[in-house]
Amino acid sequence: MNITVKRSGFIPLTTRKDLRRGDLTVAEAIKDIPFPIRRVYVIHHTKQNSLARGSHAHKTLKQVFVCVNGSFVLGLDDGKRKQKILMNQPSLGIIIGPKLWHTMSKFSKDCVMISFASDHYRETDYIRSYDEFQAFVKKRT
Repeated sequence: MNITVKRSGFIPLTTRKDLRRGDLTVAEAIKDIPFPIRRVYVIHHTKQNSLARGSHAHKTLKQVFVCVNGSFVLGLDDGKRKQKILMNQPSLGIIIGPKLWHTMSKFSKDCVMISFASDHYRETDYIRSYDEFQAFVKKRT
């Protein structure tokens, strides 16, 4: 599968397989995650088919999402193209660049998602209205 929306892409992570002790997947700042990591958050214990999360864009923040257990559907929208991606591989992340509307939905009961973010939380960086997002993207393209 290819990612067709702008400002995103696959981030392959190195996994070391060990049948006796379990697998080890590594994500290193700058090397694998293409920015210094300033914040990490985890989404877990969601109810299956619970309400969507995300439903916003960022003006400058970059993130990498990794589904470390279970699955969810990541919706991406760059203002022109939309795409849905099934996230279910702990060794494959998706970079979410700025000016990219994203939603997360259809969480499996056992879903655990981790996000590596390029900056600390700043409410002023969020675009929470889809209409505002579309106007913001049109001004900057």
